[in-house]
Amino acid sequence: MIKNKIKATLVGLLLVGISYAQTGGGMWIPNELNEKEMKQMGMKINQKDIFNPNAPSIKDAIAHFGGGCTSEVISPQGLLLTNHHCGYGQIQAHSSVEHDYLKDGFWAKTQADELPNPGLTATFIVDIKDVTQQIEDETAVKTSDAALAKLRKSVIAKIEKEYPRKPWQEVEIKPFYKGNKYYLFVTETFKDVRLVGAPPSSIGKFGSDTDNWVWPRHTGDFSMFRIYADKNNHPAEYSKDNVPYKPKHFLPVNIKGVNEGDFTFVFGFPGRTDEYLPASFIEQTVEVLNPAKIDIRDNALKIMDKYMRADQKTKIQYASIYARIANYWKKWIGENQGIEKSGAVKIKKDYEAKLLAKINENCKLERSRRCAEYPTLLKELNALNTQIEPYNLGADVFGEAIYRNSQLFRMALMANNLLKKQEGGTLTSEFYNNVTEDISDIYKNYNPDLEKEVALKMWDLYKNKTPKQFALNNFEITEDDIKNSPLLSDLQKDESVLKDQTKFLNLLKKDILVKKVGDIANVYYTQISAPRIALQEKIDTKMKAYMKAQMDFMKDEKTFFPDANSTLRVTYGKVDGYEPRDAVKYAPQTYLDGVIEKYVPGDYEFDVSDKLIDLYNKKDYGVYGENGKMPVNFIATNHTTGGNSGSPALDANGNLIGLNFDRVWEGTMSDLYYDPEICRNIMVDARYILFVIDKYANAKRLINEMKIIK
Repeated sequence: MIKNKIKATLVGLLLVGISYAQTGGGMWIPNELNEKEMKQMGMKINQKDIFNPNAPSIKDAIAHFGGGCTSEVISPQGLLLTNHHCGYGQIQAHSSVEHDYLKDGFWAKTQADELPNPGLTATFIVDIKDVTQQIEDETAVKTSDAALAKLRKSVIAKIEKEYPRKPWQEVEIKPFYKGNKYYLFVTETFKDVRLVGAPPSSIGKFGSDTDNWVWPRHTGDFSMFRIYADKNNHPAEYSKDNVPYKPKHFLPVNIKGVNEGDFTFVFGFPGRTDEYLPASFIEQTVEVLNPAKIDIRDNALKIMDKYMRADQKTKIQYASIYARIANYWKKWIGENQGIEKSGAVKIKKDYEAKLLAKINENCKLERSRRCAEYPTLLKELNALNTQIEPYNLGADVFGEAIYRNSQLFRMALMANNLLKKQEGGTLTSEFYNNVTEDISDIYKNYNPDLEKEVALKMWDLYKNKTPKQFALNNFEITEDDIKNSPLLSDLQKDESVLKDQTKFLNLLKKDILVKKVGDIANVYYTQISAPRIALQEKIDTKMKAYMKAQMDFMKDEKTFFPDANSTLRVTYGKVDGYEPRDAVKYAPQTYLDGVIEKYVPGDYEFDVSDKLIDLYNKKDYGVYGENGKMPVNFIATNHTTGGNSGSPALDANGNLIGLNFDRVWEGTMSDLYYDPEICRNIMVDARYILFVIDKYANAKRLINEMKIIK
């Protein structure tokens, strides 16, 4: 059913070109922004207002949320805004059949009612320094690539250790431009982050999987937390004595609204992009790797969906797991479509031909190391890419079928690791406790019947999709192996066995499933992973040189921004619609009218609460409405990716106007190739967020904390 809806959406998508002031995309390091271009596009503040290590600036309001999303401080009392899907795991953890916060929403009436979340963190960037020259100076030796990599790692560790910082701060160095530059980050991580409020999933997840990655969108994808600190306003572990954090800067919320053509910028922690890969690498992704991963997840999702629709408890248990699996399943589908529609492979091949011509022309009379290396780079990279393909496919199939989409197989892998440690005499109490705690956590959201069916399907897919050279002859995982494993259901009924190390390990030694999954893992580690790592190291070395070649010879034709790597970045663009197919033009703004139009009573994706319908019928939008309508979402040309979820969308003056949560489906390929004709990021309008908090949830105490401007 889900797949049919996706196929229907894909039919006939033909993109029409549009011209933009910002044509190359970009995820820029905030202390190295192109301020001139940003101001030409409409920005009214200065770079120092965005990033200043010596005075309060916007970067002091941006926090890495849980290490995977972005969040922002929107009040002087540490009130934190992020996406509903970023806080989904915490909302789920506090939910039960009796108190289903996923279904009903949650709003703490006072600060005393705000809920702690063990393990959840919020990390701020204090400063960023370019340390490339220092690393190059200390690694300027003639030696092998392996020895040089080891030396570089040692130098980086030394700089990180010796760099001055406060006792509560940390230092990390990361490579950029494929290792051609290095930046040092000083960070502060807060470890007491409490749940403050979340709308029901009928608002925060409206449209669910059908609408995920697509436009028009009508989702109130937000949740609210609060950072707590010790009495000195420093990071501290959870304590009832902690107090709300006082930020150096918080974001005012602008409810004036947005218009087509308005300048906007997004500040956050984008996860990973690979914009500078050769065309052959893109072809491998689209033609080989993505189809395998899509099919495996498609099968897992169908089984989960069946059980979740039949039972409310299972629906709650698997809500977060399902959302995680579905997210990238659908993303990969859109990515393939976008690569094809944009002609990215041909464009990259044309670019490569032009680059090679420039290298050859400039190197006719030049005798240098680069002119000895650059002319053959692409040929060598393409050959390595051909070599690594079966290993990449084998790794993806193992990761998807054995590790990511079957909780039973994942537990069997954990159990096998315990036995290997015991056999090798390296099993510690700490390792044992960590593994059994992870197993116990899985059982909190676990349906044995569902897991048995998923495991059988995943095994079937693993057999059929793993490259033949890695196949185990006459090897089978049977239904009896799964049914007879104590991991399937016995330990869920009596987890006390996990506390008795000797008893549990003896139980695992008799488990046929654990042994067989261990055999699969052994093939993966020895025949797939190890050779793949060796090949990837060769590719990485060549890619560093290839990146340098592009920056040397194509700098007059394009601007090079570093690939995303979960560090703080700024991307900027304009509010703009687009034309997905002939005679269809998408406006950049959606309204509550669209929520009502999509409303399907009782449907888990498109249900709407009576209260929201009542507010709509009365047009009771308060100061947040616009010409009798309630804005919900809008799109712009900002270049975003995973990790930008929860990032603030800011206006020309640095005020909050929206909350980034997604991209349009046609533009999900921007992780590999950014095309301004296709790529749009999707944001919740700040006015809808405030409307839900104020009018729907009646949580006016939170409104009163904020600085709201028009």
